[in-house]
Amino acid sequence: MDFSRETFLNHLAQTTASPFLLPVERAEGSYLYTPDGRRYLDLISGVGVSHLGHRHPKVIQAIKDQLDRHLHIMVYGEFIQSSSNLLAKKLVGLLPPSLNCCYFTNSGTEANEGALKLAKRYTGRTEIVSFRKSYHGSTHGSLSVTGNETKKNAFRPLLPGVKFIEFNNPDDLSQITERTACVIMETIQGDAGVRIPDRSFMEKLRKRCDETGAMLILDEIQCGMGRTGTLFAFERFGIVPDILTVAKAFGGGLPLGAFVADRKVMECLTHDPALGHITTFGGNPVSCAAALATLEVIIEEKLLDQVEAKGRLFEEYLRHPSIKEIRRAGLMMAIDFETAEEVQRIVQGALEKGIITFWFLSHPNSFRIAPPLTISEEEIREACEGIMKVISD
Repeated sequence: MDFSRETFLNHLAQTTASPFLLPVERAEGSYLYTPDGRRYLDLISGVGVSHLGHRHPKVIQAIKDQLDRHLHIMVYGEFIQSSSNLLAKKLVGLLPPSLNCCYFTNSGTEANEGALKLAKRYTGRTEIVSFRKSYHGSTHGSLSVTGNETKKNAFRPLLPGVKFIEFNNPDDLSQITERTACVIMETIQGDAGVRIPDRSFMEKLRKRCDETGAMLILDEIQCGMGRTGTLFAFERFGIVPDILTVAKAFGGGLPLGAFVADRKVMECLTHDPALGHITTFGGNPVSCAAALATLEVIIEEKLLDQVEAKGRLFEEYLRHPSIKEIRRAGLMMAIDFETAEEVQRIVQGALEKGIITFWFLSHPNSFRIAPPLTISEEEIREACEGIMKVISD
């Protein structure tokens, strides 16, 4: 094995000048373990991926079973494969009737790229409406509809025809018109620091899209798969999108995303041109097997019933005068402080105590908590005691 910093820093491309540099030899449940045996309590789940903790036995078994059958055999959409059939059948069975057709991708940003192409192709329109402070991914199309100018300026020119409006502001909905192909929105804004819209805003957004013929894309890459206490966050608001995107926790720890829509909408990608969207590794059979096992565990073990109570425990234990606000939807949390420097100190201090938290790209005054849905009450108490000690120190 090679856990050297030299190899990591010199031969792997870096995303920041100050990575965590935590060497991880193995992971189990809510914990990561270093080569010297030190244990770290994981409160970010690989940024919203490991909803069942690490190496859930049913997911591991599903992966092993698929490995014994086959790995990749063909590009997406040509061969009938049991693992993708079973996953699609399970997923659409958990969604409203209009979301009945899946396109499996490699990642969340690719799911959003496919969703944007689908909306433009189906409507014949070109304008896209997104929201300020949003985050939808780092590829060119997804970056184009991301509402963070700092992240975008170095990579212009980007996709034309994108308009940004204010999140949770019903007055801005008038900017959605008959020229709009789609509105793309995180159901709950993640990277902006867990921003939760009002139900009335969501209802007005859905109505405005219906009036203008614009398609509503809800990005649930971070907030989906039970993170907020319902399997999909849009269930909290009583509306249904035209296109849904999922990834991160969807793959059960393996790379997988999807955009989901009505079959009659999806059909437009099959002609004029054929292969209107194509991917080599999308819907990888091993990833699909892991995703199916993940969905089954969430439902069969009734994990959704535990999410809200566990989220309230975090709020109960994290009480300190220097905490300005806690925004939370289930187990998706942002804890606000006065300055970004305080946040950096707390995240680093928690790491030194064996507790992994993280910050938000677009809201440096908050740190992120998004633990596995399987985290125990004892682990929550352990984590909060450590964090409170760091804050108090």
